[in-house]
Amino acid sequence: METGRCNGLWGKTMTKKSIHNIPIEQKDSKKTIGIVLAFTALLLFSIYYLEISVLEMLMGLPNFVLFFFEKFLPVNTENLKQYIPSVIDTLGYAVIATYLSSILAFIFGILISEHTNKFKTVRVIVRGFVSVLRNIPFIIWGSLLVYIFGLGGIVGVLALILVTIGFLSKSYAESIDEISGDKLEALQANGASYFQILFHGVIPQFVPAWINWTLFSFEINVRASVVLGLVGAGGIGVLIDTNINLFKYGEALAIIAVVVMIILLTEFVTNSIRKRFV
Repeated sequence: METGRCNGLWGKTMTKKSIHNIPIEQKDSKKTIGIVLAFTALLLFSIYYLEISVLEMLMGLPNFVLFFFEKFLPVNTENLKQYIPSVIDTLGYAVIATYLSSILAFIFGILISEHTNKFKTVRVIVRGFVSVLRNIPFIIWGSLLVYIFGLGGIVGVLALILVTIGFLSKSYAESIDEISGDKLEALQANGASYFQILFHGVIPQFVPAWINWTLFSFEINVRASVVLGLVGAGGIGVLIDTNINLFKYGEALAIIAVVVMIILLTEFVTNSIRKRFV
């Protein structure tokens, strides 16, 4: 009897669940299908509007592979030692840009966060300024600054600083907003000043996020500094552009290999630091 009653109760429970769950599942499946169809329609429209031939793309792949093996191989490493100054320049741009940007972005992050700035007008103005910096790609900043300062390393540094400030300011502000307000309210209730709350309440809790975001931006800046060299901003990217223009494909491939090694080494070092401190 007990078993039967349990089975009866279980049957009733399953019936109630099925009544409530089936419509929700149907709604979710219809929503998923609708999203997939919408993106598929957008993809087909883009292909049609841009007149892109998928067949030509697929047929062109063998030619690309053939061109690569004929022109880029074998790798020319005769001038490998000459790349070292450009490698140092590229890393130097990333270090300078990340260091200066992290300081300025921390100030902007404090002005954007609701935890550390109660003046809404100031928050909106600073957030708008930061959004402008963040939403203009670094390659555009580099192209504009080349016209102002000419070719050289200062263009690469300034372009990276502008974009990194925008990226880190938003990231820092969001991390500060995620800090628990209980400790901050306790400090305020005990009569702590604004700077006491900032240095004893906000910063200690913010340090892990600061390390994580700053290391991540450094990785991005190493990659970006290579690309900026292609528009004349200095660094190892200039060597890639020069050798390709001179049809020295084997030497260009050697430089690209050096770039890949730099990026992988950078990721290894930053990940090791994260594991230790974050």
